[in-house]
Amino acid sequence: MSSEEEYEFDYSDEDEDMEDVDLMVQVENQYYAAKQFLEAEPPQRHGALTALAQVLELQTEQTDWGFKALKRIVKLHFELQQHAEAMRRYEELLGYTKTAVTRNVGEKGINSILDFVSTSKVRALPVLLLNTRIRTPLLSQLLEVYALQIQMYTAQKDNKKLVSIYEKALRTKSGVAHPKIIGVIHECGGKMHMMQREWDKARSDFFSGFKSYDEAGEPRRLQCLKYLVLANMLSESQVNVFDSQEAKPYENDKEIVAMTKLTDAFLHDQIKTFEQVLSRHEEAIMADPFIKHYIDSLLRTIRSKVLLKIVKPYRTMDTQYIARELNGISLAEVESLLSALVLDRKIEARIDQVRHTLVLLDRKPEEKFQTSVQSWCDTLEKLHSLTVGRIGTNM
Repeated sequence: MSSEEEYEFDYSDEDEDMEDVDLMVQVENQYYAAKQFLEAEPPQRHGALTALAQVLELQTEQTDWGFKALKRIVKLHFELQQHAEAMRRYEELLGYTKTAVTRNVGEKGINSILDFVSTSKVRALPVLLLNTRIRTPLLSQLLEVYALQIQMYTAQKDNKKLVSIYEKALRTKSGVAHPKIIGVIHECGGKMHMMQREWDKARSDFFSGFKSYDEAGEPRRLQCLKYLVLANMLSESQVNVFDSQEAKPYENDKEIVAMTKLTDAFLHDQIKTFEQVLSRHEEAIMADPFIKHYIDSLLRTIRSKVLLKIVKPYRTMDTQYIARELNGISLAEVESLLSALVLDRKIEARIDQVRHTLVLLDRKPEEKFQTSVQSWCDTLEKLHSLTVGRIGTNM
């Protein structure tokens, strides 16, 4: 080959390199041009979508600029309620995590979308999400999609679909999935069990969720810890959540202190103190709609606990006295609590509504035996649920 031909060949390679650089500059410039649509007042979402799509069209191969563009495209489609297109683009984004960006960048990008969906007002995702076929073979990415679906159905209170996706997520080996993703799955699983009034299972899931969030350094851990405390009280557990080494460091956190005081009053059957804490910290406690929804159940639980303690030494009792001891609740509420305790076979009694009297009855020996056996079985079932929950944490 002549020196002239060698020169021409080298020049051709340099020319191609310059073209690649020019193209990357165009892609980058197009991305920033698209951002300007979002920075306008008001934001021009449709214009931004068109401009971001051009970033993808300019590419000759997948790039980090394309990844950034797709992240914004997915969020914009969700904002515009274009859920099918959002999920189509989300699948496309998953493909970039294997080729165009590092694993760390990919995880942060996926997490930013999960954060966006869980904290924004974008809630009404359609059934189309469930039918989306995930083509990526990576189980950790599959779990990320399950987490997104679980958040959706939790927000919609669609328990039937939530149970299905939740069980699929538990059966999927997490591998190296980010602990935040595992935290999302367990937190929503806990909420699902709460809706089904399965307090022990909820407690187990919230504990797993709290630990995963804590491992990831996620602020969401405090919210999940509050839910754990709530489920723990509803399950009538005599174990203090804050005795565990994982929760102990947060016992005096300003966001948790109200729940700490509630726990202390609950464990010591101090109904008046319990209601005082609810009143003094009403804003902090009731600000969370999820916790607020279960406050009536929580009050009923502690009142039932205290009521059992009050009536235990007596054969007859004035229900008006019981009402006063339960911090002045109505006679109707007292009778409702007593009726539930009788139906649950926690006491053998007859309520005289005319004389406002509770008459406690002696149980037959065989009934006492049956009650003891049932109590033993209930305890075993709780231990089994907690053990299964702990195993699930290590999935």
